[in-house]
Order: sequence, then C-alpha cells, then structure tokens
Amino acid sequence: MTNAAAEAAGALQAHRPMLLGLAYRLLGSRHDAEDVLQETYLRWLGVDRSTVDEPRRYLSRVVTRLALDRLRARQAARETYVGTWLPEPVPTVPSPFGPLDRVELRDSLSTALLHVLERLTPPERAVYVLHTAFELPYTEIAEILDRTPADCRQLHHRAVTRVRQEQRRFTASRSDRERLLDAFLAAARDGDLATLTGLVAGDAIAWSDGGGRVRAARNPITGSERISRFFAGIYGPHRRWTTRRLELNGEPAALLTRDDGNRYALTVTAAEGRITGIYLVGNPTKLPPAG
Repeated sequence: MTNAAAEAAGALQAHRPMLLGLAYRLLGSRHDAEDVLQETYLRWLGVDRSTVDEPRRYLSRVVTRLALDRLRARQAARETYVGTWLPEPVPTVPSPFGPLDRVELRDSLSTALLHVLERLTPPERAVYVLHTAFELPYTEIAEILDRTPADCRQLHHRAVTRVRQEQRRFTASRSDRERLLDAFLAAARDGDLATLTGLVAGDAIAWSDGGGRVRAARNPITGSERISRFFAGIYGPHRRWTTRRLELNGEPAALLTRDDGNRYALTVTAAEGRITGIYLVGNPTKLPPAG
C-alpha cells in the first residue's frame, strides 16, 4: 500500500463506525453499507485531501449520496424480491456502529424503525437519519443533498409525520419487550394458544423475510389469533429448535435454529403490555454468523 493509500485508509478508518452506521441506517443492509464504504474509500483515495477541511463532513456527504443512489436503484429490484423484505439484523454487542449512548442513535437502528423508513422517499429517509440520529443542522444536510435548508426542513417534517403514525405501536420499554419476547417464545414452544393470544395485540402484524431461500410467510400475518396459530405451528412442541438470546440492532432478540439448520432472527415491538409487531428474518444472506 502506498503512503497516499495508507493515509486515505487511516482517515476513513478513524470515522468508520459513524460512516457505517450512517450507511446502514440509510440502507437497512450491512452488506450494502460495507459496499458503500468501499466505494467511498476509492473516491476518497482520488481526492486532493489537502483541499478538504473536514474529512468527516466530506466522507458523510459521499456516503449519503452513494447510499441514496443505491436506494433509488433498489426500488426496482425490490419488485422481484420473494415475500416481505426486512432489514438485515446486525449484532450490536459490541456495536460496529460506534457507541449507542444516545437514545436516538439506538432507536434509529431498530428493525421496526428501519422497516418504517422503507416507506419514505430516499430524500425523506436521508434527512430523517441525518437530523434525528446524527443531529446535523438543516444547513449541513442541505449541502449534502444539494437542496435548500427549507426543503430539508419540509422533508424532515413529512418523514417525522409518517414515522410517528407507526411509533405508537412500539412504545414499550426494553425490559417490557424482553419480558414479552420470553413469554411469547415459551408459550409458542408449549403450543399454548390461549397465552399466545393474550400476549399479542388484536391489531398486531407479523412480517417474515425468507427471501425465497427458506420457508416463510410471504405476506404479513395480521391479528392475534392468526399470529398465535402460525407461531404455535412452526415453533410448537412437535418441532425441534434451539434458541439463543442476543442483542440485534440495539434491541432484545432471539436467534432460532431448527434441527434442519435453518435459522431465523426474531424481534418484537410492543405497546400497552402486548406485542404489536413481530419481525422474523430467515434469509440466510442477512443473518449473522452462527455461534
């Protein structure tokens, strides 16, 4: 590696956790986020770095623009995806995205929020992430997106409005979600439909992402009774599973492994003491390594 390449790599490495976290929040895919960082490095390598006053700001701009390009291209590809597309779950102990010491940083990684952000336009998502998670002022966001601060403020307002419509469904504390997740898994394992139905809100929704590679429900499952029957059927006493608790995306999660080797990552959202959303990711290209 040349001195210039080593210098460029060192500067990128110094900001890597933040940049990776930015790309991941924009894309919901660790794999795509790593690709964006690699392309950012190549562009950074070709820049006259003596003209860059703030490498962090410059690199953030490149990462954001590359991620937006991928988001726009992905919209067409998503039409051929088999079943529901869910964000890629990422272990966060330790966090590859740097410290998650602020509530906004941790919450902006949650599977539920990333799933909601998929419904925003790419510019709305970018402004929401940059302003809410990273606390960038609208003037700096405007520079990144080549828009006016007023445009960015309006984009953020629209994004927040849409996010808040869904956030009422995931207001439970971390301890409540842990308790409900444990109780849900225990009742499903026992095939206890009555307990399961009592744990799940009547308007709850369960999403499954198998990507056409493993068995999964291709459409969302709605309602406490249908969700309870589904999970009692796949996870009940006649099935053989091993369960490992871990933290994914800054939240309580379970990694479920069936006796045929297929694995699924499970997280839940909750409000008012009941589960309101279930996210089950089985696509093996999205799951963390076994062990």
